[in-house]
Amino acid sequence: MSRTIAIIEDDADQRENYADALSSQGYDIRTFANRKDALAHFRRQLPDLAILDIMLEDEMDGGFDLCRELRSMSPGLPIIFLTARDSDVDRVSGLRLDAWDYLTKPVSLPFLTVRINSLFRIAEGIQSRNEDESALTLGKLRMDPGSMAASWDGAVLNFTLTEFWLVESLARKPGMVKTYDSLMQVTRQSYVEKNSINGYVRRVRKKFREVDADFAMIETVFGIGYRWRAGDG
Repeated sequence: MSRTIAIIEDDADQRENYADALSSQGYDIRTFANRKDALAHFRRQLPDLAILDIMLEDEMDGGFDLCRELRSMSPGLPIIFLTARDSDVDRVSGLRLDAWDYLTKPVSLPFLTVRINSLFRIAEGIQSRNEDESALTLGKLRMDPGSMAASWDGAVLNFTLTEFWLVESLARKPGMVKTYDSLMQVTRQSYVEKNSINGYVRRVRKKFREVDADFAMIETVFGIGYRWRAGDG
């Protein structure tokens, strides 16, 4: 059964060019010109991967809004932003929404195909790992890779997919330092910097402290990375 790719792009020529190129690779393609039509379809059936432009018809940030909605439906869906907007602000905004990639136009169709194939391999690896790995229980922390559910002392933690991966990576090896390089790999994103990792950790700590003001299990190892404190939380 072929994988389904949804393309949400308001430029008809570009939309059809992408669709033709990916169809020739054996993918089942669904195309949409705006967020409203795409969302109506996704509520009935989700694709295996979504390619989003940011500006969609009269919505300046329609792609960002659609990404949020897709994430609420499927935390692990591979999402690519493909857009003419090339500022670091937009790029960081897209990745904070847990997009798996951010590509700027113009992009060669062979390169786009390679990136899609790569993300599908990553998705398969994640699925295989989630099926193999048991739920993690460490002190007050509970994490289930299968359902992507996390809690602290019984309180639900509403992590994004990337935040879940980062916390799980740290907590599975308490006391071991995870370097910035290793944490960059954990995010599965093609564009991530040291400051982005720091930002993810700040948001993770904030979510823990919203349910436990004394939370202090994630320790900074200055200039190197982070570790989950050894011992019970």
